[in-house]
Amino acid sequence: MTFVQLEYVIALDRYRHFASAASHCFVTQPTLSMQIHKLEEELGLKIFDRSKQPVLPTEAGAEIIEQAKKIIAEKEQMEEMVNTRKGVISGELKVGIIPTLAPYLLPLFAHQFTQKFPNVKLIVNEMMTDLIISRLREGTIHAGILVTPLQEYGIKEDVLFYEELLVYVSKTNQDFKKSYVLAQDIDPSKLWLLEEGHCFRSQIMNLCELQKASKEGHSFEYEAGSIETLRRMVELTDGITILPELATMDLNAKQQLQLRQFRRPAPMREVSLVVHRDFVKKRLIEILKKEIIAAVPEKIKKNRNSNVLPV
Repeated sequence: MTFVQLEYVIALDRYRHFASAASHCFVTQPTLSMQIHKLEEELGLKIFDRSKQPVLPTEAGAEIIEQAKKIIAEKEQMEEMVNTRKGVISGELKVGIIPTLAPYLLPLFAHQFTQKFPNVKLIVNEMMTDLIISRLREGTIHAGILVTPLQEYGIKEDVLFYEELLVYVSKTNQDFKKSYVLAQDIDPSKLWLLEEGHCFRSQIMNLCELQKASKEGHSFEYEAGSIETLRRMVELTDGITILPELATMDLNAKQQLQLRQFRRPAPMREVSLVVHRDFVKKRLIEILKKEIIAAVPEKIKKNRNSNVLPV
């Protein structure tokens, strides 16, 4: 039994397809299949039922896979312990980040992180919150950067910063003339929202106390997949939307004139680094946290948790 065989077993369980698992492990499909077969022969039982598509673990195989995940996690923890003793900062760090943070937060720290720690391979993927939580529990990523509080069992949250929510309003919208905006003043029929699945959408729905508005009488219905699309739609219509503070940092002077604040206390969203309770890579995750906080604009660092919206 080898660590490589256990990693192949974990990959096949995740992808349930030999070709996909082999691609993930950067080996050929015959190599992966042969190594798993060797492990099954050594153990004297089948780990996977190959007669089914997608490939599924057997009852005994499911127990072996869970144990394999623990063994690989312990191996990674031992490697990190040794590196810490040696004063070496190296390894692989897999991170999931939600789409409403990725375009604005990653450019602030990612390049500097890789320059400062060249022996650390930082692998970042955009994912929705639910998928990040699922991957953390599977052990296929080490950390997530997302909006909290989540109140998810077994998930540890470490707050990075608080982001103020701001109103972005068309020059032809009635709210453009106001110096600040009340949530209840926003016309739901003019409000552009992200599509279902984004936690930022649910926060805005809660903030504005919106119900599923009737679309009767409207000739155009659209829900955006990105904050950039929301911003553009406001600029082209008499609409209004709500933006997280980081998404406003690159606005030009003309666009800045379309920003309005909410009445104090301003609504905030809490951004955290989250891990599973059994997480490894403790040192690398702590370094990542420090680098993110250091890269955040000073104004955002000063925000407080006075009016954090529920997710």
